[in-house]
Amino acid sequence: MTTPGDRPPPEPLGPSSVAWRYFSDWRGMLIGLWAGSLQNMHPALGAGVEEHSRFFEERWERLLRSLYPIAGVIYDGPDAARTAREVRDYHVGIKGTDSRGRRYHALDPDTFFWAHATFVMVPVLVCQYFGRPLTAAQKEQLYAESLQWYRLYGVSDRPAPADWSGFTAYFERMCADVLEDNRAARAVLDIRRIGKPPVLRRLPDAVWRVVRAPLTRSFVWLTVGMYPPTVRAKLGYRWTRRSALGLWLLGRTVALGWHLVPFERRYHPRARAGWQRVRGVAVAPVETPRRNLPPEERRGDGKHYAPEV
Repeated sequence: MTTPGDRPPPEPLGPSSVAWRYFSDWRGMLIGLWAGSLQNMHPALGAGVEEHSRFFEERWERLLRSLYPIAGVIYDGPDAARTAREVRDYHVGIKGTDSRGRRYHALDPDTFFWAHATFVMVPVLVCQYFGRPLTAAQKEQLYAESLQWYRLYGVSDRPAPADWSGFTAYFERMCADVLEDNRAARAVLDIRRIGKPPVLRRLPDAVWRVVRAPLTRSFVWLTVGMYPPTVRAKLGYRWTRRSALGLWLLGRTVALGWHLVPFERRYHPRARAGWQRVRGVAVAPVETPRRNLPPEERRGDGKHYAPEV
């Protein structure tokens, strides 16, 4: 592959893309634990989270605010390149040496592309498990689009395979040979004591403690079901035919209910704003609400997305 300086600046994606159609619809929240744990199983990403992130002190807030710039790289139209550079620059200072003496940097192309690879898989899994599976042609188109949006970051695409077939081989190899069972991945999967999401902040604590256990167990079960078998084995999980049937039934239920959701209500606010702009509504990119911001003492840290809201 070539370096960013060898080609004209990439064009942002638009509404005809597969990525626009599926990347930031709300079903993607069902993939969140899957993506976060697979990202952290990468040795360099896991080390960066362990040594530089305070994610586990504000799990919901960090997740919910991160969705805004991540989606913006796809849906911000003429501002997408600026959003991508901002996302890239949050990672400049995330570097060091892990507990096994391995040096890492979040902007190393092999590391940065793996995080991107998990995002490429989000629309694939959303459609496979909770909708209508993408066709071979749609997967090929989605992967080509993913290279287009990846190049907006200005990070070398050296690790990127040329096509969907190469990408699936890359993904399988990473799962089998590179990912590891580590503390950062286990911490992502340990949601037994997770606090209330901001949208439920008025729910009494006692009620949350009652409903939290079955909800969190179900979410981990769902995540395990979507793992590649090699990852499931590395983490020591079992998956039975009964579980597979349960996941299929859940997926069909979500898919049927999804048809009742109005089109724009299917999307995250940043994506919804993109759809509105292409329909002629003058709307700026939507930033995260104040409730999702990092603590005030960390808002000036260059590692954090903390817009003026």
